[in-house]
Amino acid sequence: MYFAALLARTEDGWEASDKELDDVETLSDLADLAREASADEDTVLVLIEQEDAWFGVVRVDGEDDPRIYVSDAAAAARSSYGEILLTDELLGREPGDDGADLDSLDLDGTEDGEPEADDEDGASADSAVPHGPVGDSEVLDDLGVSEKELRSLDADDALSAIAEALGASEVLETVR
Repeated sequence: MYFAALLARTEDGWEASDKELDDVETLSDLADLAREASADEDTVLVLIEQEDAWFGVVRVDGEDDPRIYVSDAAAAARSSYGEILLTDELLGREPGDDGADLDSLDLDGTEDGEPEADDEDGASADSAVPHGPVGDSEVLDDLGVSEKELRSLDADDALSAIAEALGASEVLETVR
């Protein structure tokens, strides 16, 4: 089960809205959705979680490129929403690399598929997606969630912990 919410920073604090990501196909689409949530080009966080598997944070500040953190790239690669976040740049690959083909994975939104065999460095042999976190682990530093805290969060309660650190737990719970 997935949950996705937008937290938009305003003069009065954080405003939350739950969003359906069914029409979002690319990171650019997701960034545009986030920008629409902010009237003044303030910070918007897109929080995505797949229950007990992984979570992702996408930070959009005005027209700047989105900053992304994913708690477990290998788990996210097996989901349609994770595929949106796992760009070639985030994974340190050149566009078009043979190992960059996430389309060959089962992206039905479940984690019930057969586990993939791992090679020696812990990467999935088929997709070359590393196990563990990827992206900008300092994405929330200036908002009160340090890199160390972000990396230590469990997927099952990460979004609640992030919202609490931001002072936005009540507004997040209204859309949960």
